[in-house]
Amino acid sequence: EMANQEEAEIQISELDLLSSMFPYEEEFAVTDQLALAELKHYVENESAEVPSSKVQFILNVKAEVPNASMVEFSMACALPFKYPTVLPEITVRSSLLSRSQQILLNSDLKTYLMQNFSGEPCMLSAREWVKDHAAAYVDKDLSSSSMTASDATQPHVTTFTRLWIYSHHIYNKQKRKNIIDWAKELSLSGFCMPGKPGVVCVEGLQSSCEEFWSRIRRLTWKRILIRHREDVSLEGGGHAEIQKQRKFPTLEEKCFDAHGARGNHMDLGQLYHFLEEKGCADIFQMYFGVEGH
Repeated sequence: EMANQEEAEIQISELDLLSSMFPYEEEFAVTDQLALAELKHYVENESAEVPSSKVQFILNVKAEVPNASMVEFSMACALPFKYPTVLPEITVRSSLLSRSQQILLNSDLKTYLMQNFSGEPCMLSAREWVKDHAAAYVDKDLSSSSMTASDATQPHVTTFTRLWIYSHHIYNKQKRKNIIDWAKELSLSGFCMPGKPGVVCVEGLQSSCEEFWSRIRRLTWKRILIRHREDVSLEGGGHAEIQKQRKFPTLEEKCFDAHGARGNHMDLGQLYHFLEEKGCADIFQMYFGVEGH
């Protein structure tokens, strides 16, 4: 409930920011006023029903296209209720884009957001990206013959991923068991540090990491997000190459001398040394905003 409340507040402040930056209807327009009213009502009366529909809006962006001066790209956006924990739904359209150009543009935008904004508000960054990149798709030659020829010559590429997940706390025994069981089932290695805060790191095939995250995220949390994500493309991507990328042999629970009233506050100094041994010391600052020592 708390997390929902927080996400709803983030959505409203982001929408307020957009409307102050783009005051004209032709730049920014909320297309579902009822959903916005529901969302505000939910935030003001903490016990209200969870809103039934997503806030939807249009952002229009003008970008310069060589030989065609200014072209308008329209971004149809919807914020899922869990946004920004999950990505926004965005479809970019323009009269100058062919269907295949539009599909490629939207897929590249989604990839950019996935790699850079796990758990962070990103509407302005998405708009900037469209402003800077959309025009280039108008002239892209995606005729089917050139597409298939280049696809055929592409070597098979596998992506190795490491996710660094942050949770407000992890005490629940069932959740701790799920983390270990699911990692095993999906052939992921890493570690889980229970307590407050909770830290989970999983590494392995990208699709397995994403499946793990989608399962974990569905459990009830006060707050959980991906703090950092590492992706490495492996050509060929055989078992040996994947093993070579791993920094952790298996997934195990790590408790660093718990202290505190419930024995639940971990010794972050020990966590830092553990990360340092594994060659991941720089992650410490991403989690806690301070240099480890």
